[in-house]
Amino acid sequence: MARIKVHELRGKTKAELQNQLKDLKNELSLLRVAKVTGGAPNKLSKIKVVRLSIARVLTVTSQKQKAALRDAYKKKKLIPLDLRPKKTRAIRRRLTKRQDSLKTERQKKKEMYFPMRKNPLHLPIRVAPVSNITRNLPWPTAY
Repeated sequence: MARIKVHELRGKTKAELQNQLKDLKNELSLLRVAKVTGGAPNKLSKIKVVRLSIARVLTVTSQKQKAALRDAYKKKKLIPLDLRPKKTRAIRRRLTKRQDSLKTERQKKKEMYFPMRKNPLHLPIRVAPVSNITRNLPWPTAY
């Protein structure tokens, strides 16, 4: 049996994949018997190809199954643990953005009654207009 292409497997249905898996397993058992009884070397080298093909079929079936589950749980509130993003333990235990942004009544009142003060050093400087009286003085003025 030739090497199986994964893109061909993805186009098959679940039943077809099961049948192909059964055929591959039967072929593998026959090859193992041939190995014990001293079969031809080409049969012995075929064992690896069949084992890899079985792995490919199993991988595609599990991926299809997981994709179907993801679609089923897309709009649900709770998602199974194996479908959730892995990330790190600390990130998973973090509060959600909404929970983190919530404030207590006391905190809201405190912020309302004592807002952040504007620092006068950072405000734009307003210079008083220079009048004719202050312009012609012989001494320097603050304006």
